Amino acid sequence: MRQLFKLKRFYMFLCVIGFIVFAYKVLELRYDDVDFAKEVNDNYYGYELKANRYEAEGQTMRYLEIGCDTLPVLFLIHGSPSSASSWQDLLRDSLMLSHFYMVAVDRPGYGYSDFGKVQKSIIKQAKMVMPALKAQRGKSDKIMVVGSSYGGPVAARLGMEYPELMETVLLQSSSMQPKAEKIYAISYPTSKAPLKWLIPTVFRMANEEKLGHEEALLEMDNDWGKITDPVTIFHGDADDLIYFSNALYAQEKLVNSAKSFNRAKSSCCSHILFCLPNKASNSRLGHVISLVLNARPVLFNRQLFCSGYK
Repeated sequence: MRQLFKLKRFYMFLCVIGFIVFAYKVLELRYDDVDFAKEVNDNYYGYELKANRYEAEGQTMRYLEIGCDTLPVLFLIHGSPSSASSWQDLLRDSLMLSHFYMVAVDRPGYGYSDFGKVQKSIIKQAKMVMPALKAQRGKSDKIMVVGSSYGGPVAARLGMEYPELMETVLLQSSSMQPKAEKIYAISYPTSKAPLKWLIPTVFRMANEEKLGHEEALLEMDNDWGKITDPVTIFHGDADDLIYFSNALYAQEKLVNSAKSFNRAKSSCCSHILFCLPNKASNSRLGHVISLVLNARPVLFNRQLFCSGYK
């Protein structure tokens, strides 16, 4: 009996070790250049992904590009925990590729932008992302910056400091208001050693960023008036992660921007709006095209960023 107990304990130990290895090596929520290219190069037009790197604030940054570079640019900034790989379906979408040159950046610490070295300051993040955005200015005079979730305040900060590098901004389910997002009770104990070292790196970074987000938002709270480019706010009223009040807060703060606000209603309109199933129509995409080409805000359908267009 004792031998059986020891055997069970040994297998339990192996399971724990196996989970830790899986968590640290597999649950990174990122693709390397080669694997990601395999995923998105299989698109209708045969466009090939380009991976680029540069140095910013002592860190290596990565951004990915795909499409026809004579088209208007969509510059995509992901949330947390995530990486540029989260835009996978969008980057290979035939309808989007027919109208846009798409660029997705790994925010500092995520993906392949020095994975594990998270940067909690939104101001510094924007400064580090800026060179990737600036590189697009030579390709197009129509650039739309899209910030999703925690990528939203980075997009807003870019609008505050570098309005000449874009024509318009879209804030999707974005965290803009201090103290207006869900923080789980487990976030606090897992932010301290030794528990934090048991958490997969990408989730540990996301937790660090979340707990420092109030301070980071307050650091730029007096600069909203600097945004003069058109802004579209796109938020679900049932968002239980980044509360809907964030959208109202941003709307109030954007005093010098021509802004458009779309309240995505119904119980299904939670945080991940662009993943909702929907049969896309050309008229919906026309809203985006009009926004980019005319540099003016347009109301978005809540299911704008659905994938699967063929």
